[in-house]
Amino acid sequence: MIGKMKQWLGIEGVKLELKVPPEFSADQGLVTGTVRLTSKSPQSVSAIKLTIIEKYTRGRDEDIRVDEYQLGSVVLRQPIMVPGEGVPVSVAFSLAYETVSSPVEAFGNKNFLFKGLAWVAKQSRNASSEFRIEAEAQVQGVGLNPFDKTILGG
Repeated sequence: MIGKMKQWLGIEGVKLELKVPPEFSADQGLVTGTVRLTSKSPQSVSAIKLTIIEKYTRGRDEDIRVDEYQLGSVVLRQPIMVPGEGVPVSVAFSLAYETVSSPVEAFGNKNFLFKGLAWVAKQSRNASSEFRIEAEAQVQGVGLNPFDKTILGG
């Protein structure tokens, strides 16, 4: 009974870990890396969903505004057997994405002079972006799927 409850909750089940290169530029358009799966007992993974998200923050003090944009997503639908006993299984991935330009960035991309004005505007509004990848594995017979996220370039 306790073993089935642990299985359903994902306790002692599949553990998921994202591995991505430390260097990242938003202009790349493609992120590659690996998903590392381990488990104490044999498990079957039917799919892994990967998503890249941009967290765009601007403003100061009480006027801070935060938006999140999903830039790209991919689902790896290959069946994966995780053998258990802590033996790792690595799955390589490539995740393509397209960045979203803010109105200030679109203005700055028009010509050389506007680029400097856009930079000053972004600095005065304290605008910044943070990128992260989230991964979730679909494990058969488990109610709560393993999940991991990692900040890119940091």
